Amino acid sequence: MGITNSNKEINLSQIDCDGTLKVTLALSAAPDISANPADIVLVLDRSGSMAGSPLENMKAGADTFIDIIDEATDGAGDGTIGSGSRIGIVSFASTATADTQLITSVADLKDAVAGLTAGGSTNHADAFTTAVSLFDPLSANAKVIVMFTDGKTTAGAPPAPVAAAARAAGVIIYCIGLIGADGIDVSVLNDWATDPDASHVAVTPDDADLEDLFADLAANISRPGATSIVINETVNPDFTIVSIGLPTKGTATVLSQTSLRWEIPALGAAGNEGASLEFYIRHTALSAGTKLVNQSIIYEDTEQNAVTFPDPSVEVSCGIIVDPEPCPEPADIAFESCQDSLTVDLGDTWLESQGRILQLDVTVKNVCPGKRVALGIILTETDTNGQEHSRGMKAITIPAHYAPTCRDVTVKCVRFVLPEDLNVSGGCPGSLCSQRNLKVRVIAHNIDTDFQCCGSVVS
Repeated sequence: MGITNSNKEINLSQIDCDGTLKVTLALSAAPDISANPADIVLVLDRSGSMAGSPLENMKAGADTFIDIIDEATDGAGDGTIGSGSRIGIVSFASTATADTQLITSVADLKDAVAGLTAGGSTNHADAFTTAVSLFDPLSANAKVIVMFTDGKTTAGAPPAPVAAAARAAGVIIYCIGLIGADGIDVSVLNDWATDPDASHVAVTPDDADLEDLFADLAANISRPGATSIVINETVNPDFTIVSIGLPTKGTATVLSQTSLRWEIPALGAAGNEGASLEFYIRHTALSAGTKLVNQSIIYEDTEQNAVTFPDPSVEVSCGIIVDPEPCPEPADIAFESCQDSLTVDLGDTWLESQGRILQLDVTVKNVCPGKRVALGIILTETDTNGQEHSRGMKAITIPAHYAPTCRDVTVKCVRFVLPEDLNVSGGCPGSLCSQRNLKVRVIAHNIDTDFQCCGSVVS
């Protein structure tokens, strides 16, 4: 069967500017169907949400799947599934129907697919039950279910126990998901599918991709597992690989800050087999936006399996970044050959990011009991022409006191920061040596009042 599924997943949909993601690569493979016959049941969703192009593209995908298996089993597209393999069709909406049994006639299989119409709810449990009933428990053929659906379960019993029982009985389950009008829960598809989940589930938001998904699965079924697998992954240059885990099969090596190689000697040569690799990447660029995780991913094996990995993307959120102290320009220095000492005059340098802190105390006179006070302090700086420049404003709430009479209230340690790059007072700008001329204005008033305008309600 060759590579039967390939997947690439990330664990988060959004990260901060310096955030980290877990990336999972996964593959599954199985032996050649011509030497290892299989009974395959295509389980096709025909619920109401499939009406229109989704149903037509699903039919085209199913027909392509049948044609590829036809040719893979006996070397010719002669209209008959060969080498002991068979295909059955089950369709489902509010209930499931066995549209064919496990048969070898390509024409009868395609007729069953062509006759499907959309309507009704989505009963996955009945679909799995009906599909399993087609298998002969005494047959030595591999048993495979390819479940296609575009939505969540809306009718019937919970499907997870039915799928679990099928897997326990040796049935291999693949899920193809279309994100349709009803939405789809990928974690549920992972729960139904054979482990490893990531390599047995393929999901697309575009029904135009369905034929390709069915074709990739069927094409790979015709190959004898996969040997000498090499996957070269290069992540988007906005990310850096920070760590790599041990793969479940083979070995993985970091080649650079943005690339790695995963090598697997053999996969699926003797039976259905999965493999996965996890690694972590960190966003290191300064720009925000929706970004693809990988720049490229190249797959190779001896059998020339056709493998396509998804292109996951992540939303990167970056705040405004200020760099107040840029890196100084370097001075170029060179030692000549055999020279063991060198004296260089580096010229002048300046103290970085100088500034001053202004701390103010103010006393608010005659504050009456039970009344909060709003205090505003406005700071400006005057230039050599007497023009004022804003330097800051503080708004402070002074809590009410409950002394028997009005009291003075002192507010202490109100601080303003005055960077020297804002110095307009003259002298030597950018230096603590210059005098700075400031003006401070104070505004204070009661917040609480007994006055109430006619007809108003104040809380």
